[in-house]
Amino acid sequence: MGGNSTTWMNTAILVTCMRNFRKNRGPVSGIMKGYVGLSTAIFTDVCSALFSNDPSTFLLMLMIVPFAVCLTAIVFLREIPPSSNSDEEKEETRYFGIVNVIAVVIAVYLLAFDVSGEHGRLFSQLFAYVLLFLLASPLAIPVFIMLKNFLRFSFDDSLLDLEKEPLLEKKTGAAAAAGITAKEVVVAKGEETARPPVIGEDHTIIEAVKTVDFWILFVSFLCGVGTGLAVMNNLGQMGLALGYVDVSIFVSLTSIWGFFGRILSGSVSEYFIKRGGTPRPVWNAASQIVMAFGYIMMAMALPGSLYIGSIVVGVCYGIRLAVTVPTASELFGLKYYGLIYNILILNLPLGSFLFSGLLAGLLYDAQATKTAGGGNTCIGAHCYRLVFVVMAIACVVGFGLDVLLAIRTKPLYNKIYLSRKSKKAAAASGAQ
Repeated sequence: MGGNSTTWMNTAILVTCMRNFRKNRGPVSGIMKGYVGLSTAIFTDVCSALFSNDPSTFLLMLMIVPFAVCLTAIVFLREIPPSSNSDEEKEETRYFGIVNVIAVVIAVYLLAFDVSGEHGRLFSQLFAYVLLFLLASPLAIPVFIMLKNFLRFSFDDSLLDLEKEPLLEKKTGAAAAAGITAKEVVVAKGEETARPPVIGEDHTIIEAVKTVDFWILFVSFLCGVGTGLAVMNNLGQMGLALGYVDVSIFVSLTSIWGFFGRILSGSVSEYFIKRGGTPRPVWNAASQIVMAFGYIMMAMALPGSLYIGSIVVGVCYGIRLAVTVPTASELFGLKYYGLIYNILILNLPLGSFLFSGLLAGLLYDAQATKTAGGGNTCIGAHCYRLVFVVMAIACVVGFGLDVLLAIRTKPLYNKIYLSRKSKKAAAASGAQ
């Protein structure tokens, strides 16, 4: 039930925000996915600080807080008209920049608290209250916008006298009838020459799965998130195999750097689309090849390689999640985006099963020795070496697919870039 509810919440929030902020899909994805990555640390640290690690209170908090937040979101979460001109887009981008900065501050704040060791009760409570304040601080942005709009509309209303007659009268009679007839003819012709949608237009799920681009994105996503989940699911066992007693630091590194990968890749990929029409799959390709080098380093079991590998996997996994979300919306449209997105993230359980359950499990068992208790264990660099090599090969395959997708979608991103550029030029000339 918990897993099912998470999917519903994720879909409703992500799809609505994608439609509301179409000119900033990258930052939206980065922020949403980034906070998902931080949520475990946030709930754990707040509970331990305020309730002294009381399990029953922690479960009660998990029951009440998400439910209360969802009830509140019902009132405010709705589709609104997207930004329609250059000024609105700049303002929107500026506000997203502020939210990104706040998110990074929260992540660094959590990291500093977690790595600084044991804390007294008073210090922990102070930490929790400051954290809650930071989490609530983005609410200042919509409050500020609401007050600004209220003052502007009040000022505009004071300047209005009486409603003036329109300069042009509404067309009636034969002219209007002729316009309707022409529109009907155009629609009829469109129906007669119906064609499947091209990349960049709205696709149904059936139309999407019939395209080559969907399956390129699907398989490359599987290679990235599947191998990343295999490392995260087995990180503790990998650390023990390499002789580390405390493996919690590797889990923390993967989590916190995964956040930075998500939050930065969303904004960076959006910036380069606006700057020169760089296809978003380029960043997926970069993350795949870097992840492949990380796996090779972990396979070599050099001193400190697991630390570096944990950071690399965290960053690249975060990039993969944050960049794929807006990429799918740009390729297949927003009309049926909720369903298409959920088909794509089937790669999360599928990748975990293939790379973690089958690949890592079977190859580890083949290297392990039986123990007296009936289980098996493996100590040494050889335990996961073949697993890392196979996952590196999978990432190279994913890299090739992402490069291919970037080439195939370059015309689409050029079109997006030129469209935004022409709108900015028109707005600048209109202002003059």
